[in-house]
Amino acid sequence: MSELLAESPFDPAAEPRIVVIADWLPPDFGAVGQYMLLRARSFAERGHDVTLVGLTSGPGSRRAAQLGKGNLTEVRLRARPVPRSSLLRRLAWTLWTNMRLLAAVFGPMRCADGILFTGSPPFLVHLLAPFKPLWRGRLIYRITDFHPECLIAAREHHPSRTLQALLWLTNVWRHRVDGFEVLGEDQFGRLRATGIARERIALVRDGSPVVFDDNVASASIPRELAGHCVLLYSGNYGIAHEVETVAEGYRLHCQRGSGRVRLWLSASGAGAEALAARFAGDELPFYRSSPVPLDRLAGLLRAPDAHLITLKDRFVGYVMPSKVYACLESRRPLLFVGSDQSDIDQLARRSGLSYRRISCGDAPGFAEALEEVADLALKKS
Repeated sequence: MSELLAESPFDPAAEPRIVVIADWLPPDFGAVGQYMLLRARSFAERGHDVTLVGLTSGPGSRRAAQLGKGNLTEVRLRARPVPRSSLLRRLAWTLWTNMRLLAAVFGPMRCADGILFTGSPPFLVHLLAPFKPLWRGRLIYRITDFHPECLIAAREHHPSRTLQALLWLTNVWRHRVDGFEVLGEDQFGRLRATGIARERIALVRDGSPVVFDDNVASASIPRELAGHCVLLYSGNYGIAHEVETVAEGYRLHCQRGSGRVRLWLSASGAGAEALAARFAGDELPFYRSSPVPLDRLAGLLRAPDAHLITLKDRFVGYVMPSKVYACLESRRPLLFVGSDQSDIDQLARRSGLSYRRISCGDAPGFAEALEEVADLALKKS
């Protein structure tokens, strides 16, 4: 987490009042909200007067506290889950939620010396940039995921005129933002390609949201996985993550290979549902559980023999799975199904850990990598 907290786009002396806008705040599951809560606390400890607004599945609340040299006010808005069954309903939810977030902190935003917002919920830039004259402070866009680029990348065919128009308008508003933070060099390149000047972009990586020290005990391996090499996928497994290569490669390993590896899906999302359905249909052994809260994440990540991360090629530079930082900090071997153009590959190669990258579509290569992971686990046992 040190990389993220060491970087600040704001000066406590010149810009004391800060507003941070996020999506789902802990204990609700959401990587962006986890990181933005930590970031807001860091700003407060440095001397800022910070207002953080985000979403919760529980009762709405407003809580203020002194932290370090500054203050933090947390505003949590009760919200329904994102309706993922319909794109139209999801866009309507996003628009309504964005309006609620801004309305909840409209007063603090008018007085703020700086506003930090993210790519989640999507399209906040469409409400913030057009009304920039209303905000006295600098507007900093931390691009976690690119939207509508992710919607376009999720389509198998050419984007509609509506999505093309939305992309054009989004880039218009991006040029009115004062500064940007990106999560990786691949995202830096994507943003530069839209015409944003290099000096307006800062590379600020997420880092691990949890600390792995001697006090962190490994979580218990589920009894269904006992006696096998365990490969863990944790967190969100959504539309940006590769499914076919993992599904077919795992089938090859279980039906034609040694079958020594068991996949543990501690995950939610469309990709997790698709994998579970494929495995059940092929009668393959695996274990499924829900993502764990942040206070249990370190123990979970220390439990398996290796970690799995995936990313479809067309999402490279648009999505940066932040889980890579905690996976690397856990010091477990890592398998990555994705492109060597992704920052995930760069970070993993620099880590010094046992690491294998498998290209999307290379199911036999994934099956081979599973055998290598099993061999490595056997040597360590």
